[in-house]
Amino acid sequence: MNVGALLILMLLGLSILGIPVGFSLGIACIVSLLKGGLPAVVLAQKTFTGIDSVALLAIPFFMLAGNFMSGSCSKKLVAVADCFFGWITGSLAVVCVFASAVFAAISGSGVATVSAIGGILIPSMKEEGYSGGFAAAIASAASILGPIIPPSIFLIVYGNATETSIGALFMGAMIPGFGLAVILAIYAMFYAKSKGIRGHKMKPVKEIAKITLNSIWALFMPILVLGGIFGGIFTATEAAAVTCAYTLFVGLFIYRDIKFSQVLPMCAEAGITAATILLLVGFAKGASWVVVTSGLPQAIIELFLAITESKFVILLLINVLLLIVGMIMEANAAIVMLAPILVPLVKTLGMTTIHFGVIMALNLCIGLITPPVGTCILLGNQIADEKLSGTLKHAMPMIAISIIWLLIVTYVPATVEFLPSLMQN
Repeated sequence: MNVGALLILMLLGLSILGIPVGFSLGIACIVSLLKGGLPAVVLAQKTFTGIDSVALLAIPFFMLAGNFMSGSCSKKLVAVADCFFGWITGSLAVVCVFASAVFAAISGSGVATVSAIGGILIPSMKEEGYSGGFAAAIASAASILGPIIPPSIFLIVYGNATETSIGALFMGAMIPGFGLAVILAIYAMFYAKSKGIRGHKMKPVKEIAKITLNSIWALFMPILVLGGIFGGIFTATEAAAVTCAYTLFVGLFIYRDIKFSQVLPMCAEAGITAATILLLVGFAKGASWVVVTSGLPQAIIELFLAITESKFVILLLINVLLLIVGMIMEANAAIVMLAPILVPLVKTLGMTTIHFGVIMALNLCIGLITPPVGTCILLGNQIADEKLSGTLKHAMPMIAISIIWLLIVTYVPATVEFLPSLMQN
């Protein structure tokens, strides 16, 4: 058996058995190296080179920034969203979507988004007459905007693995990310109208201005991050460090919802989560070397081209593959494992690495709300304290909408490449 195929099968088997993905990767890589007669020291070398990257420093910083802003900042973002969208039919669900989009532009994490925004709005939606299952589903579906809308941890990992400009990837993800937010908001409005749930009374202009002014420090965060990156003021890594310092300053001295005694525990929590991701990235780098060395990518390219030469069908098959992988595998590990296999194939189809990176991130984000793993849907369901079957029933139309949008992004390259082309000009 091809050692690359053996590695992937072992990884899936060990993961299904419940072994953490990081350990599964390491074990599968060592066994494959020994089976193929390759030097085992490669794993140590590739693991080190895989995490020895300045770009990856952005991950712990953005995670820490998400921790720092999970209190008053998230509440103020919800308050501002309610000011501008609260009068719309299905207002709380719409607020949930757009507040998640803004929070996502700072934290870059789906789990952090559903915890912060869902934790505030799921109970409020239930009180206003939304079913618990729908409240959990819309908060979970909106949370996947976190890993799509910049700064995206998925795109940072992908850019590092494929040597693609992270700034260009961030720019390319803007339309797909905010486009999905608009589509989910429209669906929420139709759902609320069918259930007879009306919006709130529109607030007076003076009150809107007051709430917006009080929330200006929180609203400035995404402007700082995205404006700095796209304006060429600093790199994604530098933006992460600046955002972290800014959120800490705002939390300690402006909103005062962070105490000095909480800073070290928050740092430790972000460090543990980031270390888990970096371990995955490191082991996956070694595993991807085994896969590439085995000749598996070329074999897959030949297989796809033997099935069909149609670009439309091949891209559809790639999307199906990534959706299945996203359901069962940790997304960051999937990116580093599969990018070296699939990038040569999509290049033969004339697709850029920027376009494919956004497609890959969007695919794997849908996996965050899709069983059997579905981390975000499980967390949203836990916050709502509902039966998982009911939450999944409400989530299915949102998953279908997300897949349709994924196909549009796949077959209409301009949705991704328009903004990066402006940056290059």
